[in-house]
Amino acid sequence: MRMKYRWFSGTLPGLFCVALVAQAQAPSAKHQVKQLKLTILSTMLADEGIGEWGFAALLEADGKKLLIDTGARPETVLTNVRDLKIDLSAITDVVLTHFHPDHTGGLMTLRGEMKKRNAAALSRVHTATGLFYSRPKPDGGDANPMVAMRPLYLATGGEFVEHDRAAELLPGVWITGPIPRKFPERNWSGALQVKTPAGLVEDTVPDDQSIVVETASGLVVITGCGHAGIVNILTAADAQFAHRTVHAVLGGVHLFEAKDQQVEWTADQLKGFGVRYLMGAHCTGIESLFRLRNRIGLSRQTAVVGAVGASFTLGEGAGSSIHPGRVAQ
Repeated sequence: MRMKYRWFSGTLPGLFCVALVAQAQAPSAKHQVKQLKLTILSTMLADEGIGEWGFAALLEADGKKLLIDTGARPETVLTNVRDLKIDLSAITDVVLTHFHPDHTGGLMTLRGEMKKRNAAALSRVHTATGLFYSRPKPDGGDANPMVAMRPLYLATGGEFVEHDRAAELLPGVWITGPIPRKFPERNWSGALQVKTPAGLVEDTVPDDQSIVVETASGLVVITGCGHAGIVNILTAADAQFAHRTVHAVLGGVHLFEAKDQQVEWTADQLKGFGVRYLMGAHCTGIESLFRLRNRIGLSRQTAVVGAVGASFTLGEGAGSSIHPGRVAQ
């Protein structure tokens, strides 16, 4: 990974004032991950551990690990990793896909508990520009929990690394940074406003980012909620990675409230990207997942509702597999 840190002042796309931003070269000659596993640690459906409206997942790539999001309630992921016999204490890096509390609520608890075993555990959090933007409430409070959490986390000795573009975190494992909104997918609530360098505007969750893993089988894309729109996310990945096939989409794809027409359009686009595996957790929506599966032409083995403990494993060639657990199989 080639990464450098620079201090910027002034106005840049998605950035204002003085901030520490991680810059990385655009993907070029790239490492391809050979062994990959994603395990869901927080979502609504569970037959191991406990379910909640939230998301977290453990990514294992060629022996290295990364925690993606931290669930909603402070204790959920901690409880679930104990039940699943997963140890997070050796993991240094966390990716927060966006600011929403159902993805950030477990951060402080996990940092505190894992730090007891390893001072460096979960000590570096990667965010996209905009995650700390204020979301003012009518009563004068802030709807962004990360505004208050930031100093608390820093007090533990942790650090935040803010990215305004794609960056390689592990060999072959990239975060997208903020996603261009080419298509009007509008996968957000519209209930909040956000204080940006351009002023107070509708909160489109500009800090929404995803993870892209490059493999010989194609790209594996992991989303927290996909507020930027899964088609926008795959379009950005397509441009960055020289039009590679998308082997799998895993995580939350915010379609639980989508109309049939939007779900069908999304399915047609996913099919065009060559998606072969789909594990739709959290805000995907069960009905939407089934409609995506049918329209793309996937099967019960290759497109499932994600549950706590469910996993995706990359195999040789087309030999990847989803282990959905009992309740979602």
